[in-house]
Amino acid sequence: MKVIHATKTVCFKVFFSFFLVVCITSCRKVNPIEKTLKNQAFAKNEREETEVFFFISSANISKSIISKSQIAQQKSSDIIVQELSKRIEVQENQLLEELNKMATSKLIVITEINATHKRDLYNLIDASGSEFNTIYLDAMTEAINDQIELLQTISRETNDKKILEFVLRFLPEQYKLLRETERIKKQN
Repeated sequence: MKVIHATKTVCFKVFFSFFLVVCITSCRKVNPIEKTLKNQAFAKNEREETEVFFFISSANISKSIISKSQIAQQKSSDIIVQELSKRIEVQENQLLEELNKMATSKLIVITEINATHKRDLYNLIDASGSEFNTIYLDAMTEAINDQIELLQTISRETNDKKILEFVLRFLPEQYKLLRETERIKKQN
């Protein structure tokens, strides 16, 4: 009797273990509908990649412009260049703040992936006198041109209403800063 009871217990344990293994493995199988939804949720299309590139690139350019403008406010002996650098810094801080708000709402994390502007900063720090103004104004012209190009490109490649409103708000201001920078550059 004890042998039969022991055999039943062992059989029950084996059957129960087998049942648990089958249940656990069947639970691990992904429902095809669920799998499709997951793939769609994590799939990025070309438009989204373009927008991410825009946010990161624009933020990096803005940070570079702000850094250079702060250096110009401290190092330039020309009052006109100092005033221009203050206006540029204020404008770029506003642009960067709006850019960060939009990126956050789209769950995009802006990281500094391009540190090439650091070399430009060192060149600016090492410059002195009238050479400083020339280097600064050249760097601003190039950076603002790059930013204008990014704004124009994203306006052609997206239909996102918030991004287009952003472009309409900041693109004219960037053109105004570019014209003023070039005018001052010609005067020096």
